[in-house]
Parts: sequence; structure tokens; C-alpha cells
Amino acid sequence: MSTPHDRLDAWIDAHFDEQVKLLQELVKVPTDSPPGNNAPHAERTAELLAAFGFEAEKHPVPADEVRAYGLQSLTNLIVRRRYGAGGPTIALNAHGDVVPPGEGWTHDPYGGEIADGKLYGRAAAVSKCDFTTYSFAVRALESLGAPLKGGVELHFTYDEEFGGELGPGRLLAQGLTKPDLMMAAGFSYQIVTAHNGCLQMEVTVHGRMAHAAIPHTGVDALQGAVKILNALYAQNTLYKGISSKVPGITHPYLNVGMIEGGTNTNVVPGKVVFKLDRRMIPEENPEQVEADIRRVIADAAAQSDGITIDIRRMLMCRALTPLPGNAPLVAALEKQASAVFGEPIRTTGTPLYTDVRLYCEHGIPAVIYGAGPRTVLESNAKRADEHVVLDDLRRATKVVARTLYDLLG
Repeated sequence: MSTPHDRLDAWIDAHFDEQVKLLQELVKVPTDSPPGNNAPHAERTAELLAAFGFEAEKHPVPADEVRAYGLQSLTNLIVRRRYGAGGPTIALNAHGDVVPPGEGWTHDPYGGEIADGKLYGRAAAVSKCDFTTYSFAVRALESLGAPLKGGVELHFTYDEEFGGELGPGRLLAQGLTKPDLMMAAGFSYQIVTAHNGCLQMEVTVHGRMAHAAIPHTGVDALQGAVKILNALYAQNTLYKGISSKVPGITHPYLNVGMIEGGTNTNVVPGKVVFKLDRRMIPEENPEQVEADIRRVIADAAAQSDGITIDIRRMLMCRALTPLPGNAPLVAALEKQASAVFGEPIRTTGTPLYTDVRLYCEHGIPAVIYGAGPRTVLESNAKRADEHVVLDDLRRATKVVARTLYDLLG
């Protein structure tokens, strides 16, 4: 005699081709940030969801706020599925925004092409796949016709790459949602309950332009920037001596990801701008981290006569730390993921940062779990030929459906 879990698995198997087609359609609509013109994808998603009876509330963010944020358009979606009284409301959140494709692709980044059991495309793994994981898990759950308590909300948002403040942050701040538990897009072989924080800053180094034939009449902003960069990179050596106690997280680190400056090869550069990313382990105090970075930059700049600096905070994302109320969700996920994948699937931390922290900051216990490989590297997320293994997608959908049944059935 089949169990409810067996029937969930069978429904997902029977409808998996439909799920794959949905993911292909989602990949075909670009959501690159920059430029961040993401409202068209929300419109297309709502249209596709409506085809199987899910009504998506559209919550557009005012254009002036979106532009001030550095994006072009943004609409958040909420799908509410209400069941019987007495159970929890569980939110499932995936983000559609993603970095631009970049170079080196052997598959069309917007093609949704399938080869060797993998579906290729920008955001195929992070995290348009989980638009489908969560949608089809809920469809499978409802296909049972079993009495359920509580409810499920699908939250599809579009600014995780920018910190989430206009996505989940806005939905929570405006009181549009207040679930009891939440799950966010992740990978199949780990259940994440903690992650790093992230501080991003823009540093402008000012000198004075001059003709390269008479450099002594200017102040070389690039030479000043080099001293600052060397001082910042030296911090990475020190960070290796700071260890996190969270499994899956090692130590803090700093990356300078963008730099620009100068006007021509025969001109002493008068201005250099660079942007840095400082990952913070859960044990660190974000305000202290920022103060320390500012001090390092100021001390290094003081070594160059005539150099001045401006420092602008671009992003401050606090670390995710587990809330006590997450135990039922974690236990159900561990049990069902281990059963479906045939190996122990355990709880861990990750060096990534996500907008899941915003739910926890509102007191909502949260975990990260979805479709994907064992590591970010394997998925090629943020690199050429990003992909999701279709068998991982299928099995993760079963895990989420089983977990929802355990908590709501």
C-alpha cells in the first residue's frame, strides 16, 4: 500500500517534463542585474503560474525607489495557498535576479538547453530552478487531496544580488507577509541554517591630474590606491587566523572586485575608484568590521602626500544565524532529504550571503534548501555554462513536497 510520500513522488515523476518546461521558460526571460530590468520576468512568471491555477499577487516597487537602488524595474510576487486552520504558514522564497552571463558559454545563456541530463542557462541553478521546485512541490502536495492545516506562500523576488531590501525586505516591512517558517532557494545536498554576512564598499581615491612628462606637478591617485590595496590585501592574511565555529564556514576574507581610474596613458591619474567585498563570519560584529576597514584605508592613504579618499557603504548584509524555532523544519528536511537521496543530508553553514537573513531579522525561523549540486562551483553559478542537474531538481522537489506534507498534513 502506497504512502502519502510515495504518492507525492509519483506525482512529481509524472509531471517532471512539465516542470522542466517551466524552468526553460523562466530561463528564457533575462534578469541580469545590471541592468536589473526584472519586472518583465515577474509578469511572465505570474502568467505561467496562472496556467496551473496559482494566482500571483503582483507587488511592484515604485520606479524612483528602484532607480535609487541601482535597478530598472522590480515586481515581487506572492502566491498564497490556504488550507485548514491550526497549522503553520510556510513561505518558500526564490530569487530571479542574477549577474550577467559574461563570456565563455558553450550553451545559450537564455536557451534553457538540455544536454547530458543538465539544463543550462543563466539562473538555471541560482535560483530560477527553485521557482519550479517550490511550485511543483506545492502542486504535488495539493494533488493528494488530503486534509492539510496551515498554508504555503510562494515568494518570488528579484533583488537578492543587491541585498534583498526591495524584495523580501519590502514584503516583510510592509506587513504583506508574516509566515511562521520559511525555506529559501539552495542546493540539494545540504540544509543551510547559517551564512556569512557581507559588507560592500566603494572607495574613491583622489589625487591631481598632470601631464605624464611633468608628473611632479600632479598627485598620482593610482599610486595612492596601490598602497591602500596592498594594506587591504594584507588583511586577508590576518583573517586566516580568525576561525568560525560554524561547520561549512572557515574565516573572513576580502575581495576587490572592480577598479577603474585614469583618463589616458600620458596623464597622471587624478582619480581611482575601487569596490570591495568583505565577507563576515557569524561571530563578527558588522559595525566593528566596517570601522576596521575604514581605519586600514585611512592609515594607508595617509602614507601618500596629497591623496584624499571618500568611502561609501554600498551594502551591509548581516550574517544568518539559526533561530530556535527552526527545529521542526530542519528535522523534516533532514529526514526526507536523506530518504530521497539515499545518503545523510546534514545541516551546515555556507560562506555565501543571502536575503534569508531578512526573514530571521523579523523573527521567522528559516533554512536554505532547494535544487542544486554539492557545491556552488559545480553549478557554475556566476560563471559560464551555469546549469542544474535534472535529477537533482526532481529529487529536491520530492524532498520539499514531503517536508511540506510532514509539517502541514
